Amino acid sequence: MKTLLTLFTFVFLFANQLMSQSNLPLHFGGDNIRPLLSMGNITFQNSLEFELMKNPLWKKLINQKKMAVGVVDLSNPGQAKFASINGNYMMYAASLPKIAILLAAEDAIDKGELKETPEVKSDLRLMISKSNNQAATRMIDLLGFKKIQNVLMDPLYKFYDKNNGGGLWVGKRYAKDGNTNRESLKNLSHAASVNQVCRYYYMLANGELVSRDRSKIMLDMLEKPELHHKFVNTLDKIAPEATLYRKSGSWKDFHSDSVLVWDIDPARRYILVALVDDSNGENIIRNLVVPVEKALKNALIL
Repeated sequence: MKTLLTLFTFVFLFANQLMSQSNLPLHFGGDNIRPLLSMGNITFQNSLEFELMKNPLWKKLINQKKMAVGVVDLSNPGQAKFASINGNYMMYAASLPKIAILLAAEDAIDKGELKETPEVKSDLRLMISKSNNQAATRMIDLLGFKKIQNVLMDPLYKFYDKNNGGGLWVGKRYAKDGNTNRESLKNLSHAASVNQVCRYYYMLANGELVSRDRSKIMLDMLEKPELHHKFVNTLDKIAPEATLYRKSGSWKDFHSDSVLVWDIDPARRYILVALVDDSNGENIIRNLVVPVEKALKNALIL
């Protein structure tokens, strides 16, 4: 009897693990997906601010607009909750905006503008999983800045919106030379705001980027990150079984990270994005995970 119970438990957990990994993109119809920015939750917002403002350094950076954080609670995907601090404040984001190149590439492939060759697929994976600058530059050269800009400003997405602080932008090759196409609000070459990156992951999780099939391909590219710093360093320790979809970036004092966490436990299913302008930014981002998870938990209790 004990052996049967152990076997049943193993099968149950294994089935749940498979289910947790195959649930994305989520199975909601397009008309049932509410815009993320309409899902702000005051309880969750207060909980997030309380946890982050307890840290004097974080509070100082937030007040100076040198730190921005966005979180989406997906524990109940049909009733997602969103909170952010300095959400629309656009900052230099180094390699994080490579997710915009990924989107533009999948859009171009879907429209027959770009051939999905083994070389293209390899470069997209290298660009995301290892943040390879050479691969990113090759993809920029194939797509062109105009294509990337058009996708980011497409009314379907509005990942860069001049009326809401800007957002995601790629306007420079990840190389020393070449032409540039900087965004117009702050003249940044590689930019992001946490609100727009949260929207990106939320739409991706719902299969709303390009198409459901292309969203799945993009999720596959983002899954199993090969750089284990920042958010991933902490999540490797506290949630080793969770599936992570992730892209980060660093340059000088500018540090950024973004992750979609999908665990067997629905309570640990969320999107987390952070932008930090500080020499200690890597550690700050690494240490954000635990208080953010506490804020998520507290918001569920309240």
